[in-house]
Amino acid sequence: MSVAIIVDTSGLDQLNALTSRLSGAETEELMTEIGGILEASTRERISETKTSPDGAAWAPNRAGTSILLESGRHLLDSIAFIAGADQVEVGSSWEYAHVHQDGATITPKTARRLVFKVGGKTVFARSVTIPARPFVGFSAEDREKVERLATDWLGRLAGVGGGA
Repeated sequence: MSVAIIVDTSGLDQLNALTSRLSGAETEELMTEIGGILEASTRERISETKTSPDGAAWAPNRAGTSILLESGRHLLDSIAFIAGADQVEVGSSWEYAHVHQDGATITPKTARRLVFKVGGKTVFARSVTIPARPFVGFSAEDREKVERLATDWLGRLAGVGGGA
């Protein structure tokens, strides 16, 4: 009985050439395009869809308004991204963005009750719980867009088409 192992290295030169192109590839442009996609979808969630990245609808507020736009455009106008060679960060620089993203309970610091107006009526409360209304994140639609973009980018880099 005999055993033979045959290793076919045809095409190895092409693989080495592709690996070389990939290892030296400038990825910042790709990361910038990904950042643009994610920034746009984050803004869309705030101004239009009013859903979390997972598609869940945000809890309504008592006033029945578009909650994340109610106090002006602070949140929407602060959405931005930073792209590097190997990562993208998307978020908000507004100091209260985390309250909307994660939720919070507000209690009075120096008084017995909070005092605020809702629909023109004065409200007194021991605390107010603001539910999380996540706006930053990676949705299924974002994933599809980024995968298409990255696939096209890799195709162009490999020289196999994959145009936009």
